[in-house]
Amino acid sequence: MPHATGRLDAARAVVFAPLEGAGRAELVEQRLTDAIVSGVLHDGERLPSESDLSRSLGVALVTAREALEGMRDKGFVRTRRGRDGGSFVVFDRESAARAGDRRLRDTSRIELRDLALHVSAIAGTAAETAANRASDDDIESLSRISAAADLVSAGGSRRAVSRFQLEVAAISQSPRLVREEMRLQSEAGPLLWMCLREQEYRDRSALARTRVIDAIRNADPDAARTATIAHVDGAFEWLVDERSRAEALTQDESPPSPKASP
Repeated sequence: MPHATGRLDAARAVVFAPLEGAGRAELVEQRLTDAIVSGVLHDGERLPSESDLSRSLGVALVTAREALEGMRDKGFVRTRRGRDGGSFVVFDRESAARAGDRRLRDTSRIELRDLALHVSAIAGTAAETAANRASDDDIESLSRISAAADLVSAGGSRRAVSRFQLEVAAISQSPRLVREEMRLQSEAGPLLWMCLREQEYRDRSALARTRVIDAIRNADPDAARTATIAHVDGAFEWLVDERSRAEALTQDESPPSPKASP
């Protein structure tokens, strides 16, 4: 199986892929906002036209228009008229962080665990299979992706995770695993990898890639799967802790309940 597919920026590849299920404006808005928050779409980047966006996502034109209007209201998109006009990404770190925090608060612990289990199942199986099928060229490709990873910014680290995991899926030689990995990176990645805001977790992510590469190089499928799942579990544990911290902070800031009259 050619590995060129795996070397694409997976997150960008799926941002404008067709939506599953009903094409509601909220789904379009969530996908594009996730891509901005996670650093896949950059500040100042020009988005496809409303007609192109509706066509690529498989939604009605009015749905795409409504989604862009919602993003403009939230400050994630600005529109410029004229020959060089269009809709452009507005990335503000504080706004992006608030959007990510809001999505985390709206996701239950059960939903977080289910998401982590799904990602672990796909990524772990891909790593396990890749360890049995990788060539020297494949291992070299993984090493290059790991060496080029940006460990300074959350967005750069998120893109490194995306590229690496998709390349592992491509090496597994399973088109279904590649497609599912791409889908999960779009839908789950921006939430799951929020931990990459912190340098500690960016370093942990780099170490996890090294362990996966070593396992694949040694043709050790169990070690490859274990290292991959441990990486996802660490991200999940951060999410649960962060959600608990946010809940505690909200409770501390809530005004005291009025005392009952005697």
